[in-house]
Amino acid sequence: MKKFISYLILVLLCSVIAPLSIHAEDAEQEDQEESESESKEEQKEDKIPSHVLTISKENTYPNSTKDEVVLEPSDLVEELIEDAEVKIENPDLIKMLNETSLKPSPIAFGYRGMIYLGHWPLSYKSDETNVNWEYQKINTNELNNLGGDNQKTMSYNQKEEKHVKGGLTAKIDRPDQIKKMMLLNAKENVDLPLSFHTVVGKGTKKDNSYGVPVKKIGSLSAFAPAVSEKGQVTFGEVYVELKGSKKRLVVKNVTKQGIGAWIPVQDHLSFSFQLK
Repeated sequence: MKKFISYLILVLLCSVIAPLSIHAEDAEQEDQEESESESKEEQKEDKIPSHVLTISKENTYPNSTKDEVVLEPSDLVEELIEDAEVKIENPDLIKMLNETSLKPSPIAFGYRGMIYLGHWPLSYKSDETNVNWEYQKINTNELNNLGGDNQKTMSYNQKEEKHVKGGLTAKIDRPDQIKKMMLLNAKENVDLPLSFHTVVGKGTKKDNSYGVPVKKIGSLSAFAPAVSEKGQVTFGEVYVELKGSKKRLVVKNVTKQGIGAWIPVQDHLSFSFQLK
């Protein structure tokens, strides 16, 4: 009898403790997911250093502010992409599929075939995104106060029009398509205006004043920042497989290649002031 009572007590304790343990694990998992989500948001919200200033209003050259157009697949193409065994994100490939007649024929009973669409970069996965705030020096202003009697002030004044260009760090097939995918990924990772080509116009000024004491020469350098984007591109041979009235995308000979790129930040400058 005592053994039965002990066994009953043990069962009751287990029935109480087990749900508590499960709830504790669920709560821990939710906290972990929230922490990871907050971490991703913190990474995206890159803190701009105090010596980096925006010149979007002051820039005498009007850089294009249009966002990269993200092409949406048609319903049929979206279904084909979802059923494919390899991830497909290349906007150019999606555009080509949208424009291709892929509607099933009701009289194609018993027909079989493969249509080769070519060797394509299918998707890009970002591994690392960093900002170099002094990517390219674009201007230097100097003020000589060696023979002066009082402290003088100086500020930024762009002497010449400067073009800042980014690009891929290695040769790769279909570079323009890969640059497009890398740009879209980089924009998701950093909250900055990005473009592979940006311009700072001649005569651009900023009211950031710096004091130059007597018997000193002040030197103010301006740098264009850029994002360093690194990751992997997935390539593959794309086919449309036909089986009667049904169609599906087949990807063969899948390969991966590491790639990096420099993508300039539009309408932002990093300043460095020195006295000598």
